[in-house]
Parts: sequence; structure tokens; C-alpha cells
Amino acid sequence: MLVLVPHVVAATRLFDVLDLLKADRRVQVVCTVPDVGGVSYGTHEFLQRHGVLTLPWQQAIGVEFDLVLAASRRDVEHVLGPVLVLPHGAGALKSRRLTGHGLDRHELMRGGRVTAAALVLSHDDELRVLERSCPEAVPHAVVAGDLCLDRMRSSLPHRESYRAALGVAPGEMLVTISSTWRPESVFGGRPELYRADGHRTAVVIHPTTWSVHGPWQVRAWLADRPDLIIIPPEEGWRAAVIASDRVLGDHGSVTQYAAAVGVPVELGTRAQVRPGSLADLVARGAPDIASALSSRLDQAAELLRTTMYRLMRLPEPARRACAEPVAAHHV
Repeated sequence: MLVLVPHVVAATRLFDVLDLLKADRRVQVVCTVPDVGGVSYGTHEFLQRHGVLTLPWQQAIGVEFDLVLAASRRDVEHVLGPVLVLPHGAGALKSRRLTGHGLDRHELMRGGRVTAAALVLSHDDELRVLERSCPEAVPHAVVAGDLCLDRMRSSLPHRESYRAALGVAPGEMLVTISSTWRPESVFGGRPELYRADGHRTAVVIHPTTWSVHGPWQVRAWLADRPDLIIIPPEEGWRAAVIASDRVLGDHGSVTQYAAAVGVPVELGTRAQVRPGSLADLVARGAPDIASALSSRLDQAAELLRTTMYRLMRLPEPARRACAEPVAAHHV
């Protein structure tokens, strides 16, 4: 199996899925980072820390694989083998008001064919959008829910363990400030929020911000508040969200996941978002974000694993696939 890792955001989502293949000696996993140029930090380092065999891009595109796993549609047309594409955020539809919604024909097709053998969607509503925007892709669509959300839901009983790992005392209020990566984000436009007193504060910043500016620079910009709990970009944000009494965020996916698991959410910015999108529902205080995010709650592990083994033409392991709670990372 080849895992296509263009950035850390995709990597974190993909490693959730790779856990579904653990202990299967029939499957060898290798990763590759597309050679797209530009200045960034973190993707190769992420893979090295995990000890995953990594092939150079030019070598990877010359080998045919039994399955290619991707959490971005970037460069999937260059690899050989059936490609499974899943979202790398909350849902397959974009929330920001852009030129498209993320399931447009020009994003899903190359040379007159659908590039994904399996296009994973989180919700039946996304399938209905796909039927209108790119009917050629409908036979490839798999509504599998959201494994990230399912893992967070299974992690809810561990809230006190996460608070202890973060150094939050019993009875102490924890507010997590979550930011996506654009100039209109909380981190980009509301620096004063990071200086609020009266509670413990955890900081979740989009991995793209860490990649573009570098970890030293991000931490340097926050150096006037040494008491902040700075969550690493690779992992820890889910535990921090569940440990929180409140999440202060923007239109990014973390805020949507927080609302979906019942953590009180307050928006620090109001970006232009697509009406009816997940970000719009959060902004309007919709009552059940979880059911809007996934129409296969707590089923993603089983559905994703079945799809992967179908594409690899292997029988599934006998053990049950499940969404495991996230680890209580120390930061």
C-alpha cells in the first residue's frame, strides 16, 4: 500500500486509517511525499518520527500498488493502483465561500476519468451534491462517516485523563483556542484572544501555519504568554478539545468537531462561509452538528476497512474494526 502524504493535515488523517490495518502481515505500507516544491516544514519530519518507510516521489510513481491511500486529491492521477480518497477535514464539502464546494467535476476527473477508485464521503447529503456535480463519480462514492469524529466520541469517557495530561487541575477552567490557517483566522486576526486571563488556555493552530512559518516562529509569536498549553500540530488537539470547558475558534474543522462532541463553542471570527455548510451550522448554533457531519456515526472504522480490503482484493481480518480512543498526549 502506498500512502500519499502531501502535508501534515493529510498525514494525521491517514494515520487514523492505517491503524485499521495493524497486525496484518499481508500488508506492507510505504509513504511518499509529492514533489511539489515550495517552502514548508513538517511532512518529512512527521513520517520520520513515525518510522514509516518512505519512497522518493519519482520512485513511488513508477511502481504499481495494490492500494493507494490519500486524504487529498492532489497528484492522485500520477500514482499507479486503485486510489482511495478521503477528506482531510470535517466533511468532504468546503465551508469557505470559494469558487467551488470540493466535489466539483474538475477536481474529481482527469483525462475524462474519475481518478479515485473509492471516493469516501462523510454524509448522504454529500452524495446528493455529487449526483448533481459529477454523476460519473457516484459509482465510486462510499459514504463511510468520519473516523476522526468516531474516535473523539469513543474518547469522551477519558476526559479527566486528558485534563490531567495537560496539567489542568480539578475544578480549573480550560479554554482551547482553535485556529485555521488563513489571514481571517483567529491566529491571523485576533492575537489579543491569546492574552486573556482567568483560565487555563490551550492553543490549537492549524498544521499549515506551523509548516509555512516553522515551529520556532509560531512559538516565538506566542512567547509573551509562557503559561499557554501549546498543542503540537501532529496530534493532541482531539484530547485538548475533549478536555476543554469551552472552545473559542473560527470556521476551521476543529471548531466543528468540538461542537459535534458537545463542547460549548464560541466564534472569535466570522469568515464568509457557504450557507448550509458545517461552519455555517456552527455559527448559527445548530443543535446536532454530529448528525450533520456524519450520517454513519460510529461506523467509519468498519466501512473504511471493508472498502480498503475490497480494493486490495483480500479477505478482511476476523477481528472487529473499531474507532479507538485517542492517546492522552503530554505537551
